[in-house]
Amino acid sequence: MADLAEIISGINERIHEEADWGVPAQYIPELAGIPADQFAISVCTANGRTYSAGSSHVPFSIQSISKVFALVTTLGRIGDQLWTRVGREPTGTAFDAISILETDAGRPRNPFINAGAIVTTDALLSGREPRQAIAEILGLIRAMAESDEVYINAKVARSEKETGARNRALAHYLLSHDNLDNDPEKLLGTYFHQCAIEMTTDQLAMSGRCLADLPNAPNVISRTHARRVNALMMSCGHYDASGEFSYQVGLPGKSGVGGGILIVAPRKASIAIWSPGLDGYGNSKAGTRAAAMLSHQTGWSVF
Repeated sequence: MADLAEIISGINERIHEEADWGVPAQYIPELAGIPADQFAISVCTANGRTYSAGSSHVPFSIQSISKVFALVTTLGRIGDQLWTRVGREPTGTAFDAISILETDAGRPRNPFINAGAIVTTDALLSGREPRQAIAEILGLIRAMAESDEVYINAKVARSEKETGARNRALAHYLLSHDNLDNDPEKLLGTYFHQCAIEMTTDQLAMSGRCLADLPNAPNVISRTHARRVNALMMSCGHYDASGEFSYQVGLPGKSGVGGGILIVAPRKASIAIWSPGLDGYGNSKAGTRAAAMLSHQTGWSVF
């Protein structure tokens, strides 16, 4: 394998040469205006070093990547009780699809589609105030990243609240099947703030060390939970493009419509990539290509 710093630098150059960026999420006004022609990549390795290229110090909205942290937090609080309310199977449908929820009588297929993430956050919120649930998720992220400089973008949270009609529909459908414990508006306020957490790729890659089981990672989550979350990232982390991501990249990963991707190379590296332009599935277009390049050039695929 070539020097990792050279590989990452080369990927950054190639992505800019290709200039095939996709389109930022248009249904969230605060994200729609972000310039698409941006790229960042950070890789934390087992030897404790971090390699970065591009705009790795620019914070971006992690959006659905936050579902990984909410899931870890909820599993730590209630354990396997969560699986009575949420499944662990891929959907083959869009992340905000309602039809699959109707078919399954209000039990979401997995915790990474919106309906499943709403139920996961509902389980974390039960018996507490939204600020407490958000503080727990944010506290976990800061501990995993070993950085206190991780915050919520209030403008993005407000933008999501103003345009969150589809998530409200999902929440009320869940409520109609007795799969919510909290008031939908209270719950969705928590969920929108969770999705509006901002991180840089450097911070996000650092946070993934616990999932990658790197020797320098903070001891804040159990190996059992890390393995289970990795399995779900592999099978469900890119919505209805999860199979294609596994085929092309061969590593567990979780995308977000802010253009970020968190990727785990077990016992080798934790990887974060960001480019805000999306493909038709809602995943970072340039970021997905970069992930495939990195996996090919390093040989880190689990297959």
